[in-house]
Amino acid sequence: MDIGVALPQMARGLNRQTVTAWCRGIDEGPYSSVSAGERITFHNLEGITLCTAAAMLTERVRVFLNVAVAPWHAPAMLAKQLATIDVLSDGRVELAVGVGGRQQDYEALGATFDRRHSRLDTAVHELRRLWAGGVATDGNPIGPPPVQPGGPPILCSGMGPKSLQRAAGWADGVSGFALSGDADEADRQFRAAETAWLEAGRTDRPRLTTGVFVSLGPDAEQVLKNFALQYLDVFGKDIARMLADAMTVHSPEALRDTIAAMAATGCDELVLVPADADPTLLARITEVVAG
Repeated sequence: MDIGVALPQMARGLNRQTVTAWCRGIDEGPYSSVSAGERITFHNLEGITLCTAAAMLTERVRVFLNVAVAPWHAPAMLAKQLATIDVLSDGRVELAVGVGGRQQDYEALGATFDRRHSRLDTAVHELRRLWAGGVATDGNPIGPPPVQPGGPPILCSGMGPKSLQRAAGWADGVSGFALSGDADEADRQFRAAETAWLEAGRTDRPRLTTGVFVSLGPDAEQVLKNFALQYLDVFGKDIARMLADAMTVHSPEALRDTIAAMAATGCDELVLVPADADPTLLARITEVVAG
């Protein structure tokens, strides 16, 4: 099983120095990818911009945009942005797409929340068409051509039955998330994805990816809970508190156990999402992963 690390963009304290330290530490460590995602009405740095920075600050790891909320974007612009990052990274880009869970972000962008699932399907098909050399409405192709033939791999972040049924028509795999670090939850999601692929008549196996929030070091449990409370507050304080209290990956032993349990599910890549922007957290994670 590969292990990736997300940039701690949802924690406070990211700046030029800390982004550089995280990117270079991830690239030099025992990791498969560096990643960032999208959220609008929050204090985070913007995800596509962060992935562009990561492409320039790394040489080896894949650059994973996880997750892009495709219905926010004009597909031609998103295709151009991702192809650009693919060129800058020399073909290391991977993408997970979804519809997002926060209507507030849609409203902030002036984007409609309606028909978002069908718009996601349309956006994925349009990305692939444009990356394959298809023309835009003015009759001209969208450049640059991506380094990867046909464009970056595309995963689906939606793990519900209907989302998986739709994804089986266009995705290369799935990118879920286990908020509490529960491998049984990830296992159920993975088996549901495999079933959706089979029912769609596909003979290939979906790429299986999931993520978990992590904190290590002094007061790690409280740091993790405080981070989760802030990040999940958009869903209401009671729900945020319940989910935060269920998070367990705040010790080296818990992280080792989680890695082993996720590997046993057949997970292809586990993405560790840091609850703190201090680069010393990456050093602590690396000590566990390398061991």
